[in-house]
Amino acid sequence: MHSSPSVVPSGPGIGATGAGGEPQGADLTDAVAVPPVEEAAAVALTQALVRLRTVNAAGATSVEQPAADLLSRLFTDFGWPHDVVEVAPGRPNVVAVVEGGGGTGRTLMFEGHTDVVTEGDAAVWSVDPYGAEIRDGRLWGRGAADMKSGVAAMIYGVRALQQAGPFPGRVVVGVLCDEEGLMLGAKAFAASPSAAEVDGVVVCEPEGYEVCASARGGIRLRLGLHGVMAHGAMPQEGRNPLVAGARVVAALAEAEEWAAGRYGTHPHAGTVTVTPTVLRAGDPDQLNVIPGHGVLGIDVRTVPGTDHAEIVERLRRTAVAAAAGVGVTVELTVVDDRPAVELAVGHPLVRSLVAGHRRVHGVEPEFGAVPGTTDGTILTRDAGLPTVVYGPGGKWIAHQKDEYVEVREIAEYARVYAVAARHFLDGSDTGSAPASGTTSSEDGEDVEEGESGEGGDTA
Repeated sequence: MHSSPSVVPSGPGIGATGAGGEPQGADLTDAVAVPPVEEAAAVALTQALVRLRTVNAAGATSVEQPAADLLSRLFTDFGWPHDVVEVAPGRPNVVAVVEGGGGTGRTLMFEGHTDVVTEGDAAVWSVDPYGAEIRDGRLWGRGAADMKSGVAAMIYGVRALQQAGPFPGRVVVGVLCDEEGLMLGAKAFAASPSAAEVDGVVVCEPEGYEVCASARGGIRLRLGLHGVMAHGAMPQEGRNPLVAGARVVAALAEAEEWAAGRYGTHPHAGTVTVTPTVLRAGDPDQLNVIPGHGVLGIDVRTVPGTDHAEIVERLRRTAVAAAAGVGVTVELTVVDDRPAVELAVGHPLVRSLVAGHRRVHGVEPEFGAVPGTTDGTILTRDAGLPTVVYGPGGKWIAHQKDEYVEVREIAEYARVYAVAARHFLDGSDTGSAPASGTTSSEDGEDVEEGESGEGGDTA
């Protein structure tokens, strides 16, 4: 884990070992050539996407549609058969299938999204949030890192792979909607027949040259605090949900400490965190009234191996006990539950990405963990797909003002994607079984990886 969110990596990492300390990819050949990438076109596509204000805002009737239209035209120009499927009004998935023409083989998916969070107050930006200006070797704007550069890199990486000649199997290029919301696009794809044909997914989110074979899970909780309304001058007649909320918030620190001790420190994902994010009750125009009801929001981030059911029950009991001291009852609702996921570093998908990174950069990549959740979390949870996250842009720059991506990274990642795809589709991982590893399931139980005869692929 990075120690400071203000640090944005500016070059590839130089790490010699993986999570278990073993050299990675030592048995992978580096004979795969790096195909030429249409760098100017990839940068231009990133700019075109950034200039589209595809903000995932509540109540929006069209978010990704302009980007979907642009990509559909591009895929048509490439001759890529593709489907544009509306998951919700104005929220389409765009999925292309590129046949290799080199015989039967695996199916590799590259995945990304084009929705972005709001730019916030544009006045605090030093650039136009949707200008896609290139300055000082950087492409600036909302979505530049998260993750329109990743979308462009994966598209032109697959394009380079295709133009280099036939390859076995096929590549799926999936641009899915609503990643910044409830991940409706990933859920829809995971439920489709197409998902069953995929053997591995590279999620092209910004991770600063790290190969992220693990990702933290997330549980969003809403606590309803039910008290008794009263006059502010007579607090003894009421039961104040705000006081109860303050006591619950204080008690969460102890619950977080328990969780850290219970589940330990993951080498990349760190420890479980329990963060209060909302405490709301009362009316600012009626300061003399004790409210009868309140809401407390909690954002829990978990690590591989966390039992989500156990931690939710622990937090429920913590909240109930803290609120009971002032006579307030608690109703807990699980708003969203996304498991922590982890893929063995010996899995062919991970090994292929390592080989691609090494072939392009000449060094071993660092391993890391996704600090939040991605569409890959849903694709693993709902469809059992092996997922790895690796894409252009700094890990900590997303959702901030003056978001940017280093221009050179767009083509760099496209090259890595092309080489990694060739390794994976050729079976250049040597077909050996992956190292033992687990993927945390939604209910916290561990599901063993590496059982199939294809070196751990999930079909």
